[in-house]
This record gives sequence, structure tokens and C-alpha cells, in this order.
Amino acid sequence: MIKPTIPSNEAERLHALRTLNVLDSSHEERFDRVTRMAKRMFNVSISLVSLVDEDRQWFKSKQGLEATETPRDISFCGHAINQEGLFIIPDAVKDERFFDNPLVTEAPYIRFYAGYTLKIREGLNIGTLCLIDEKPRVMAEEDQQLLKDLGAMIEQEIKSIQLATLDELTLISNRRGFLTLADHNLKLCRRRKVAMTFLLFDLNKFKVINDTYGHHEGDFVLSKFAQLMLDTFRDVDVIGRLGGDEFVAMLTDSDKENTEQILTRFSVAVDQANATMKKPYKIEYSVGQEYFPYDTEKSAEEMIQEADAAMYQDKNSKVR
Repeated sequence: MIKPTIPSNEAERLHALRTLNVLDSSHEERFDRVTRMAKRMFNVSISLVSLVDEDRQWFKSKQGLEATETPRDISFCGHAINQEGLFIIPDAVKDERFFDNPLVTEAPYIRFYAGYTLKIREGLNIGTLCLIDEKPRVMAEEDQQLLKDLGAMIEQEIKSIQLATLDELTLISNRRGFLTLADHNLKLCRRRKVAMTFLLFDLNKFKVINDTYGHHEGDFVLSKFAQLMLDTFRDVDVIGRLGGDEFVAMLTDSDKENTEQILTRFSVAVDQANATMKKPYKIEYSVGQEYFPYDTEKSAEEMIQEADAAMYQDKNSKVR
């Protein structure tokens, strides 16, 4: 068995997936309707909407299967997300990647697999609409197109969720998406009795960049800043764009020492970006940080406001 490789943009991919807030959610008719259609149209034993999380694939919709998830290491969908379009295995027993896979040698005894890669945008793949059967088969071009059409229907439903929780420009959480994830992490911190830190970032001289070099350069700066946050912060941290040139991060199980380490690492990343991107301006920012014990009674909104006040103190000190 060959394990699926991890995409090069895994951190960005996982953040986008989790921002949708659909993992471990209940079944929805808009997804189940498509998997029912797929199972019937193709006469297969199983049809799924599978979302590939960090170490598992979780089924948002499933027909013909009792399991709700399987390990990512043995998943066919883990391979499928590494390419665009369709990933088709006519006979898994004859494929060196899968012939000894426990999903092949044991229930559900996969022989045929066809998956349409579900994407949030080009290159950012979060899962598949897939067909599975106990018998090998060859998929005709007409059937392949039909699977693509059904997959596009699922993508439209995902995009409707995305519009509500993701910032369209940077593809990190918008305010609504951030607060949803922050509230979830706040409950985890209280249950695990660990502290948290809120960081509020504001870009300095952003209006000057917009006015001098155009809004396309302003959009570049916003997207670059978001990417640097994705690359620097831990997977367990929640990041988002609150609006305009304001960004936010919630660090879980954090104290002043490891927060300073993360901020230093982020500062180095920004300096390196400024040195390599060869622009007539530099990305500059102010940041406010506030620490909160696990038993705080404050809401995520209130903690953001305190970090915001600290950020303005930092900004005013730089103006002087």
C-alpha cells in the first residue's frame, strides 16, 4: 500500500476546510440529494462526499456505508486531492497503490473507485464526490462527464457556505468565520484548562500603498499578509481577516513566552518577504496582544476588543 502524499499547500488547505465549519456536522439534504442521485445513476454500492482532514477522511454525505470516517493514510480520496478533475481506479486489486489496502482486502472491499476532486479554488482541494463498487469497471467518457457535473453541484453548495465564512480575497476566515472557530476553540480551552492569546494586527501605511500604487497592489499586500500568517502560525491557531487591513489570531494553550516566539517568527517572515518580493514599498504592521486564562467569562468579541486597544497603543508608539 502506498500512502497518499501531503499537498504542498496543506496548511492553507486545512484552514480553508475548517473555516467552512462542516466537519462533524449533521447530514444535509443538499448534499445527500446528490449522493443519492450518484448511487442510483451509476449503479454503485457506495457514493460519498468525503472531506480530507489532517489525519482522516470524514463523510459529509454517504450512501451505502455505515462508517462516518476512515484514516487518511488508507483513503483513496487522500490520493485524489493531489490532482485536479477525476481520479479513477478501474480495479484496485491490480493497482500497486491499493492492492493490499485494508479498504480493499476488507469491507467495503473496494475494487472500483472514481472521485471528482472538490475544490474551493484552483489548487485548493478539500475532498471528493466519489463512487465505490465491489466490482471492477471501466468508466465511459459520458459517465465521467456526468460525475463531473454532479461534482460541480457539490462545489456550488460548498461555495455558498464559503461565501458566509471565508474572506473572498485572502481565503482565510472573515469575521463571521473567525468568531465561529474562536467560539469553538474557546470551549476547548475551557475544557482543557489552557490559556489563550488574542492578537490584533493592523497594516501600517496601507492607505498610502493603495493611493500610490493602486488597489491591485493593496490586494496583493492583504493576500500576502494572510499567506504569511498561514505559513507562520500553528495549525491549532485560528486566524482571520476582520475587514479592511485588520487581521486577528487566536492562539490556544499559549503564554507570553511562546506568543513572543511566534511573533518573532512572524516578524522574520515579513522581513524576508519584504526582501524578496522587490516592491517599491514594505509590508509594515502594528500588533496588539492580550492574554486570557481558560476560565475567563469574556466572549471572543470582547477579547478582540481588548487586543484592538493594545494594537492602537503599539501603533501610536510607532508614529512617535
